[in-house]
Amino acid sequence: MTQAIIFDMDGTLFQTDLILEISLEDAFDHLRSLELWEEETPIEKYREIMGVPLPKVWETLLPNHTIEVREQMDSYFLERLIENIRSGKGALYPNVTEVFTYLLENNYSIFIASNGLFRYLDAIVNYYSLNHWVSETCSIQQIDTLNKSDLVHRILVKYGITQGAVVGDRLSDIRAAKDNGLIAIGCNFDFAREDELSHADIVINDLIELKTIVSKMKNN
Repeated sequence: MTQAIIFDMDGTLFQTDLILEISLEDAFDHLRSLELWEEETPIEKYREIMGVPLPKVWETLLPNHTIEVREQMDSYFLERLIENIRSGKGALYPNVTEVFTYLLENNYSIFIASNGLFRYLDAIVNYYSLNHWVSETCSIQQIDTLNKSDLVHRILVKYGITQGAVVGDRLSDIRAAKDNGLIAIGCNFDFAREDELSHADIVINDLIELKTIVSKMKNN
């Protein structure tokens, strides 16, 4: 039996809020410099949709702009996020490395399944040396459907995983777990929403709680 815990990245392992506002402000300042935006930066609207693939982000934030402008913003925003990560302005949530070490010691493989893009995820993984624990970091770019359930399914098939859980803060993570017969563990962190977490099997307020949950899973 192959066991695994599959983690979301943003708002689950990585405290995206630390770099989100400054990166989004940079991106909209750029749009203002092109005289294509006059209003305030829509940070609250972005928080509401946090976790969806970036193309959908720009469809929501810039519904009246051209595809070309959205793609330009997508690229610029990504560069600002990566630069802020490499500058040390972000952070992992507390207890990530302790929990990762515990999982490996208890024969659980660790994966990351994220709606983030490859370059963004690589910047986080490399800066915090997560490859020391993580078997593979998977991006929604690997799935044509842009559906996290399909991304998780890809991991299960590739690695022959038969038991485990998906840990994440948004409904897409919870659905990805349930669609694939895994335990859905919701993280009540920065971007979480109560109505979405209500669908999870278990809700945690700190990643350290996973040690107790995994211990119970092993004994069942």
